Amino acid sequence: MQGLTAIAEHPWAYPALEVVHIVGIALLLGNLVLVELRLWGAAPALPLRPLARLALAIAVAGFGLAAASGLLMFAAAPGELLANRLFLLKMGLLAAAGVNAGLFHARDGLHRADAVARAQTVLSLGLWLAVIMAGRFIAYL
Repeated sequence: MQGLTAIAEHPWAYPALEVVHIVGIALLLGNLVLVELRLWGAAPALPLRPLARLALAIAVAGFGLAAASGLLMFAAAPGELLANRLFLLKMGLLAAAGVNAGLFHARDGLHRADAVARAQTVLSLGLWLAVIMAGRFIAYL
């Protein structure tokens, strides 16, 4: 537990984790938006599948960074975060975003590119933006 206390007490550790967390979120959301815009018809000269392979691989790496840094930040103050309603809301929204992504890929939304797939991209964007907003408000409310 000493290492986890050190995260909370060290003047640079927690802010550094926040930076890594934000970089991970940027990689995740930025690349999801690229794929979603392409699915909606933007940049039709770009083949969807190769773009998605690249962008989704980077998005998964971004999620990995955000998840790893988030777990370390959580470990520094689990009791405080579990008592915070916005943290719980963020985790619920994160789970919903994951379920939406799983359903999108389970029904091969990239290949279908139909109205359901497009609706799922709108839901995805909304959920991820809500995750970010809830996360930012954790420290303030």
